[in-house]
Amino acid sequence: MRAARLTALRQPLEVMTVPDPDAVPGGVVVRVLACGVCRSDWHAWSGADSDVRLPMIPGHEYCGEVVAVGANVSRWKIGDRVIAPFILACGQCPDCAAGKQTICADQALPGFTQDGAFAELISVPFADANLTALPDSLAPEIAAALGCRVTTAWQALTGRAELKPGEWLAIFGGGGVGISALILGRALGARVIVVDVQDDKLDYAMTLGADAVINAATTDAAEAVKEITGGGADVAIEALGLPVTTSAAMTSLRKMGRMVQIGLPTGAHAQMSLPMDVLYSGQLTRHGTRGMPSWRYPSLLNLMSGGQVDLAPLVTRTIALSQASDELAAFDRPAPPGVAVITDFAN
Repeated sequence: MRAARLTALRQPLEVMTVPDPDAVPGGVVVRVLACGVCRSDWHAWSGADSDVRLPMIPGHEYCGEVVAVGANVSRWKIGDRVIAPFILACGQCPDCAAGKQTICADQALPGFTQDGAFAELISVPFADANLTALPDSLAPEIAAALGCRVTTAWQALTGRAELKPGEWLAIFGGGGVGISALILGRALGARVIVVDVQDDKLDYAMTLGADAVINAATTDAAEAVKEITGGGADVAIEALGLPVTTSAAMTSLRKMGRMVQIGLPTGAHAQMSLPMDVLYSGQLTRHGTRGMPSWRYPSLLNLMSGGQVDLAPLVTRTIALSQASDELAAFDRPAPPGVAVITDFAN
């Protein structure tokens, strides 16, 4: 099969022919129809993720068609169209049994602990526990975003913050997961503010229905949120993993507000100095979140099939496999608005 493989950190991926993967017991092989290029892939490419061992095929936001089925798989057959969360849980441990698949100790992570979906084919373990049928009405390039950015935002808003209609939601970071949170937050009936330092991303957020946008490069973002909302946001989403945005997100909350840390703090940002006095005096709640358990797919898909949310504007670029390196390198600087998805695996 054709694949783009990471063989050296911060270097262009090598597009090459590699052996087709096998369907392991309990797993399937999926022909990839689309795969997103995510900031988390950039963490692997740049060396910020210690789980990655080279060489590795990146890619964890994918959908496709089952082309091979391993032993002991009962739910899936050749020809089924499927999507998967980026955390592939074992489905057997006590945490999985309790519905907490994202903390499964035996999880597999395509693109990080096993070869991912920047390829024509991907081996997917624990298929019965993780795969979800891909609705015929959902275009592959849109479905690909469900593997990470959209599902992570959905879990943050509904599984962690329990966002309610009419509440103010402040999103710090207008990238893929931030824009996903904007679209989903609006669908849930929230009033949404997006904070970023790029005017093009803020303009993009306004076209998608943001109630207000704030350029943190020219104003105190936390104070601006408080002024717009009349006291602070009910929920804040941090979508970059940086100390400055984490601190601002906390400070932007009204008393007893809730914050969800989606952005991945790595490297020099793994340890942060935060305004704990604000946490204490405001009686705030802070959540960490990572991915989404597969059993929560139906609630998201039902929202989409019912017409309450349109994720099509999220994908602004469809690219060839050979262009994935350029998209990864773009995360070194302020990236353009929207999400890039690989749909052409022949070039």
